[in-house]
This record gives sequence, C-alpha cells and structure tokens, in this order.
Amino acid sequence: MAVDTFDTYLAEKTAYIEEHLVPALEREGVPDALFESMKYSLTAGGKRLRPMLVLAVLEALDKPVERGVPFAVALEMIHTYSLIHDDLPAMDDDDLRRGKPTNHKVFGEATAILAGDALLTRAFSLIAESYREQSDVPARTVVNLIAELGRRAGATGMVGGQMADIEGETKQLELSQLEFIHQHKTGDLLIAALRGGGYLAEASEQQMQALTRYGSCIGLAFQIQDDILNVEGDSAKLGKAVGSDAEKQKATYPALLGLKESKERLASLILEAKAALEEAGLEHSALSPLADYVQNRQK
Repeated sequence: MAVDTFDTYLAEKTAYIEEHLVPALEREGVPDALFESMKYSLTAGGKRLRPMLVLAVLEALDKPVERGVPFAVALEMIHTYSLIHDDLPAMDDDDLRRGKPTNHKVFGEATAILAGDALLTRAFSLIAESYREQSDVPARTVVNLIAELGRRAGATGMVGGQMADIEGETKQLELSQLEFIHQHKTGDLLIAALRGGGYLAEASEQQMQALTRYGSCIGLAFQIQDDILNVEGDSAKLGKAVGSDAEKQKATYPALLGLKESKERLASLILEAKAALEEAGLEHSALSPLADYVQNRQK
C-alpha cells in the first residue's frame, strides 16, 4: 500500500470510528457535567490506532468491519479514560492533551476522575449490549472479548504498566524493567485490539499468535517513538510540551540507551512485527503499513 493510499486509509478509518463514538455513550440519566466531560476527551482527536487495529484485522481476514465497531469503540473509551487519569496532578500533572486543555483543567479533578471511571465501565457494558443483538457473534466470542480486554487493561496489563512507570520515576532502571513498563503500559491495549479483532474474525491459533507478536512489537515501538518525540519532536505537532520526560526524570529509552540506539531498537521491532505478519500470511494487509506509521509518526 503506497504512502498516499495509506494516508487516505487512515483518514477514512479515523472518520468512520469517530462517527460511532458519541452515539455509544449513555445519555439518559447521566448528569450533564459528567456527560460533557466524557464527550470532551472522547472527541478530542488522536490517532485512533487501537480501534483501527480491530478493523484492520477484520479486513485482513475478509470479515465485515461493522462487526468490530462495538469492540473498537470500547477500546477507545478505555484508552481515553487512561489518558484522563494520566493527566491528573497525582500522576503526570499535564495541562495539555492533543493541543487542548486536559480534562481536569476544564471540568475539575473530581469530574475528570468520574468521567474516566464512567468511560471504563461503559466500555464493558457496550460490548455486552451490542453483541447481544448480533446473532453472527457467538456468546463465547463475547466472553473472550471481555476477558481479553479486562486482563490487558487491568492490573496485569496497562494499569500494572502505569504503576511500574510511577515506581520507576527518578530511578535508574535496567532495560528489562523499562521494557516491562512499555509492554504493559502501551503494548497490552494494542494486543487487546489485535486479538479482539482476531476473535471477531475467527482467526486461527497461528494467526492469533502472530497478531500477539505483532502487537507486542508495535507496542514497544510505539512507546520508543513516543520517548524519542519527547526529546526531539515538535510541540506544535505533538499537542503537548517537549522535554517533559527529562524534566521529570522519567525512565525512557533515550535516557537509558541514547537516541541512536533507541532509533535502532525501534527499526528492529518494526522488522520483527512485519515478520510476524508474513508468517501468518497477513503481510499484504493494512497492518504492514500501520507498522511503518508507528515508526514514522510525528505526533
């Protein structure tokens, strides 16, 4: 897929996903301030990479993308909740997210916390309610989706990675400790997207293993590129301040390995991700240029 074609693909999929975000929120009986806070962060833009991965897997395995919409939207809700909480003063204490004031700066800390909580819980009810109405998605698949997402987003996954990241602040970490943080803080939700798409597309066990390996590689690569951009990126493109990691003495790849080795590690992971796709016969899908996108993105 050519670069210009893939850019079009990204734009189309992003627009398609964003059409389904607000309608998936509960409205009746929800306090106005809470609804507006949830909506504010859910519609604040972003790469929509996680839901896009769900749809890309379905396409790669010749299944209708519509089947993946509820799970894709649920993933974006969980990702958004994590960002709202990450930005709070007790955690990263950020004023900007995607070029806009962070949720707690607009709605206050208490409402921001509750908006994150509400997005997290809505994600799981959305999966259960939506697929209950779809006769072509077996109940066992729905159970697998909920179990996968709960494990990858929770204490053994994303939240555990966030905890390790906090504990690693101001400490000299070894590479294995840094990779543990990245694999869980970022990688697990990407793997959940890919495996969720695999469940919905009735992927073989070999394909599921390849998708898991691919997700592990691009998860690490995504975070390494994040770390690199925090050193040498453009704050206008990023929508947040550059250099904040060093200022807070956070554990990052550039801090541990230097920029040159970090970029070499990034390139190696992208090659490994593409090799996983080849092994499963998925190298001609949009997942291959998506790996390049992770490596080359500027925001």
